[in-house]
Amino acid sequence: MSVSGRKPAHRSVSGAWFFALFTFLLVGFSAQAAAVTVSGLYSAKVPVEGSSPAQLAQGYADGLSQVLVRVSGTRDVLAMEGVETLLSDAESLLLSYQVARDESGQSVLSMSFGAVGVNRALASIDAPVWGANRPLTLAWIAAEDRGSRTLVTRPDEGGGQEGAGTWRAAFDEAARKRGLPVALPPSDFAAERELLSDIWGQFIGRVKSASEDLDHDVLALVRVSRAGGQWRAGWVFDGMAMNAGEESVTAQTPEALAEAMINRWAELYASRYAVAASEVGDSPQVDIVLRGVTSLEDYARANKVLEGLTPVVSVGAHRVRNEQLTLRVAFSGELDQLREYIALDPRFVPMEADVPAEPSNTPPITTDPEASSAADAANAPETEEAQPAGSEQQTSEEEPEQTSLFTYQPVPVDEEEAREAFESLYQVLYYRWQPSSVIGSDGGE
Repeated sequence: MSVSGRKPAHRSVSGAWFFALFTFLLVGFSAQAAAVTVSGLYSAKVPVEGSSPAQLAQGYADGLSQVLVRVSGTRDVLAMEGVETLLSDAESLLLSYQVARDESGQSVLSMSFGAVGVNRALASIDAPVWGANRPLTLAWIAAEDRGSRTLVTRPDEGGGQEGAGTWRAAFDEAARKRGLPVALPPSDFAAERELLSDIWGQFIGRVKSASEDLDHDVLALVRVSRAGGQWRAGWVFDGMAMNAGEESVTAQTPEALAEAMINRWAELYASRYAVAASEVGDSPQVDIVLRGVTSLEDYARANKVLEGLTPVVSVGAHRVRNEQLTLRVAFSGELDQLREYIALDPRFVPMEADVPAEPSNTPPITTDPEASSAADAANAPETEEAQPAGSEQQTSEEEPEQTSLFTYQPVPVDEEEAREAFESLYQVLYYRWQPSSVIGSDGGE
């Protein structure tokens, strides 16, 4: 996808206003929140019969269907007027794709769609759009089968407690499909029978105390039981003003039950945090957090660098806290393109290294297909298959090493920033400002 070099006039805040903001003394800070950025919302993998244009077109449509559900937050989007037109032209939203074979010989189409393009497509059919920054749910799940109750926890080195593996896999897969960050408690709690009883009785007090050192935005107390040949899951929420009353779903299998429950959770969150189509707008906006900004001179230089980038439409200061500056940047094209431009200036040092590689209570961070597709395509063998304009494509005879389709990246923000992040369409970008001299940039500095 190309990006035009023409930019409207920049709109930035005045120096006087920023000085007043910069010198504002913050009296207190909110407690840390656990907002999570979900990478991979716009990626999909689907089986295909082959790699002919018609077979790929069907694969693109199937993949885009998954993405539309994830990003809108509701399965109802697939029944909306105009969605069939979007699916028939799914190729136009592709950034990259790859055809490979899995161990059984089945052809698998992996693809990444453009976030801005998909969001605008949803807005065009008047569908809601749910951003990449999502609340983290800590799920305390007590599962009963044949009179025995088990707490479903993260696996330990020994594989976790017997009986929990099926439920853990079912809930993990269901959450992955909907792009919903769900964490399980560590296996240390598996032997605490009183805690298990409280989860079953849905008494929040002891569970809330046990969760104090575990990152979360919302607690969910879930009890799973078998009744009359069916499985039933009932739950209550605590946190973020979620409805505290019990809700429940039933299904024939553990996998179907987990999917029904996670579907309901995703739609509850999306109903609160997804934005209306009218709010998507023509110029997407992203918050860029800069740490290490200690003076007005730092602010002016950082602002000037961003204003000079081709995709940037406008830059404005949004918040200052100590040495942390949040800039709200309107841009054209796709977010990945903006990140690539920022990466050209070494004064913007990405902050990913400041976030734990494997947080204690969130899924481990793994490779993001959207971020690695360009590198993969560069090493791909030549192919005679056609590829969509502006996309990158790779084929191989064997499925590459499996990685998670999603990565859950903790967002290091306080409670106020977390609320804003939840209502943003795009992930917050974190950098450390390193104001060393750069030859040939920023006016010859």
